[in-house]
Amino acid sequence: MDWLEQFWVFDRIIGPVLDVLIISFILYQVYKLFIQTRAVQLLKGALFIGVLYAIAFFLRLETLQWIMNGLATIFIIIIAVVFQPELRNIFTRIGQRNWFSFSAGAPSYKLDAVMNAAELLSGRRRGALIVFARKVGIKAVIETGTRLNADLSSGLLLTIFGHDTVLHDGAVIIHEGKITAAGCVLPLTDQIDIKRSFGTRHRAALGLAEETDAVVLVVSEETGAISLAYDADLHYDLSADAVLITLRKLLNFREEEKVEEEMSFED
Repeated sequence: MDWLEQFWVFDRIIGPVLDVLIISFILYQVYKLFIQTRAVQLLKGALFIGVLYAIAFFLRLETLQWIMNGLATIFIIIIAVVFQPELRNIFTRIGQRNWFSFSAGAPSYKLDAVMNAAELLSGRRRGALIVFARKVGIKAVIETGTRLNADLSSGLLLTIFGHDTVLHDGAVIIHEGKITAAGCVLPLTDQIDIKRSFGTRHRAALGLAEETDAVVLVVSEETGAISLAYDADLHYDLSADAVLITLRKLLNFREEEKVEEEMSFED
């Protein structure tokens, strides 16, 4: 009898609650995925086709139903071609996401050194492109530049970007507190609504942010504006404090490192 009561409790109470929680979790993750990959247009298109088909079905518009049934395969091909960048980003995010992890240990990125260099370069109107690698591997990007595996410091960043060296026009890749490579070539964005005033650095930063989970810091050579690109979006002309706060959030900044950097800025 006890076994039957336990089964009844699970079947009538625990089971439905667990079902709702799992579905809610999946829908929330899908929602975040769509927002981060700019796939809202894809969702709107699919919703429009679904509504149109439902209208044809309930109103018994046989000609429209026949046309839509015949074009169903073609619609799928059209969606795959037109929304290829969005679909690619969706599957990239699915592969990179740690679905059941809510916290993780963060590597050291030495943000004090990066921000000191960025502010100096901004004041001098020297362009810079600095990539913070996260979970998604960017080996293909690293191979386009010169491997350094050097300790990260403001001086080294200023040497790379502050002078017209061979590595100046490319991107610096930072991973686990080291400059892995410099002079790297980043993929350009496919977005057509980006401001025409943005140069190659901003387009490259946004392009990498569309394809990976990397965070890219950009210093404009024309205006000195400091910007961040992440999650397929570009946030232009941010203050130094806003950049630092955002980087700490995106890179899961450790509290002890925050204290060290505040002491460094006070000095």
